[in-house]
Amino acid sequence: MIYHTFRELLDLCGPKGQPLWQVIVENEVQLSEISAEQVFERLESRYQVMEASASKALAGPLPTVGHLIEGVASTQDRHAASGKTICGPFINEVMAMALSCSEVNASMGKICAAPTAGACGILPAVLIGLSREKGLSRRKTLEGLATASGVGAIITKNATVAGAEGGCQAECGVAAAMAAAAAVEMLGGSPEEAVNAAALALMNVMGLVCDPVAGLVQVPCAQRNASQAVNALISADMALGGMKSIIPCDQVVEAMAKVGRMLPMELRETALGGVAATAAGKAYTKEIFGL
Repeated sequence: MIYHTFRELLDLCGPKGQPLWQVIVENEVQLSEISAEQVFERLESRYQVMEASASKALAGPLPTVGHLIEGVASTQDRHAASGKTICGPFINEVMAMALSCSEVNASMGKICAAPTAGACGILPAVLIGLSREKGLSRRKTLEGLATASGVGAIITKNATVAGAEGGCQAECGVAAAMAAAAAVEMLGGSPEEAVNAAALALMNVMGLVCDPVAGLVQVPCAQRNASQAVNALISADMALGGMKSIIPCDQVVEAMAKVGRMLPMELRETALGGVAATAAGKAYTKEIFGL
């Protein structure tokens, strides 16, 4: 890699005034020994998977083990169109798309792990929702996806994106950071603003545990996909509005990794703590698996 930290990435953008996506694509060209055009072809193929999973469950419930989240996406989508929302149709549509990806994942459908299957709805919902809301071109949207990939790669290298290692902060939190940076990039923000957005999004969920009910990637995973898509959007807006993260993004990532290591194993994807260990959570486990 030509960069390993956010500081190094920003320094590379600085001399030529390049956007994040451009440096990230140049890095991928060197690593994979392919052309920039081929990089965007790969981005396009993944984005198509995102589009399909973000819409598939909006039409109706998909069959899932335990039936814990069947129909959550279509229900949220209907609410988005009801005219009775608190946050307005845009936010609710974004949440519905995030839920759809989670429901597709739980039904063993095809999703794009970004950065993981458990967090697969956050980035697609933000990319698709923002692209539609602002009337952005396909190219601009793919530049956002490229930006997100670079952010995810840096965090993966310096920390973790595994819930079993770092809790849900490392899955949904990192996905929110990726999506926040992508959103800023898509709307013409500076590289510094994009990195600030990523830092803010990750700080917002510092310490979030991984506690899947019955060990299934459904509850509270799907709900966190919806909420962290919104986290990404508000973090992007804060950064675009001039808010800076007083803790540099690299240090936020370092803190997230340390916090993840501090979490007891009961709160790292084992389904032995958090909501999974409640009376209701145990009852669902017994009902589904007879345990």
